[in-house]
Amino acid sequence: MKYRFSATAMLVSLAFATTSPVFAEDMSSETVVATVNGTEITLGHLIAARQSLPAQYQSLPDEQLYDGIVNQIVQQELLKQAAGDVTKALELQLDNEKRVLIAGHQLETIATDAVTDDSLQAAYDAKYAEFEPGREYHAAHILVETEEEANEIIKELDEGADFAELAREKSTGPSGPNGGDLGWFGTGMMVAPFEEAVVEMEEGTVSAPVQTQFGWHVIKLMETRLSSAPELEEVRDELTAEIQDAAITEALEALKTDGNVELVEDIDPAALRMDDLLAD
Repeated sequence: MKYRFSATAMLVSLAFATTSPVFAEDMSSETVVATVNGTEITLGHLIAARQSLPAQYQSLPDEQLYDGIVNQIVQQELLKQAAGDVTKALELQLDNEKRVLIAGHQLETIATDAVTDDSLQAAYDAKYAEFEPGREYHAAHILVETEEEANEIIKELDEGADFAELAREKSTGPSGPNGGDLGWFGTGMMVAPFEEAVVEMEEGTVSAPVQTQFGWHVIKLMETRLSSAPELEEVRDELTAEIQDAAITEALEALKTDGNVELVEDIDPAALRMDDLLAD
């Protein structure tokens, strides 16, 4: 079993000898917060540890957070010193973890730097410059199992029954409790027979029974409109992700093009499982 220190584990309190307090105005990243058998733990170590914590731990009271991080790092340093010499396997794992951390930080830098007001506006303009508005429909329906039931509903509507009340009373669809209201939708969002019927309807009218794989529908088309391009703020998150993905892809391609990467051929993939190569 492999043991790892978790964020919760750091909250275990230990008793250690303390020294005189150091005030905030005298602190730097090199300020020593603990000494473990001669090895100094600095304020910088604590801040870096706090930055890597999950969001839920960032909101803990400062005193609790400080004590927890100090305790965790001290425990880790004691265990590190007790471990003695680093094995070959652990040394290589440290290399890998260092590479992952540095590469991850560089990816975050590339992604963050790529998103500016100008880049967002350019991405928005490129995506929606040639936007063509399409027709959108606001409709309601009553879904039943048989055509006979659908015809009976149409008869009741012709006699003055309220569509929404009938939907709440008789529709088997999930929109029934909401009076059958499906909200606004565009083409391609509904199954073909339903969409084809709606497209041919006039506002305020009720359809003949329409059959789909879900059953028989009685549809009321309430209104239509032309769609419009979303405001930039509505798609900011979507555009941000697209900009960042493109920036990372471009950066990686440039690094591979400008760098000198040589892959050694004829390595047997089965060598990946030769754990004995890491034995001391």
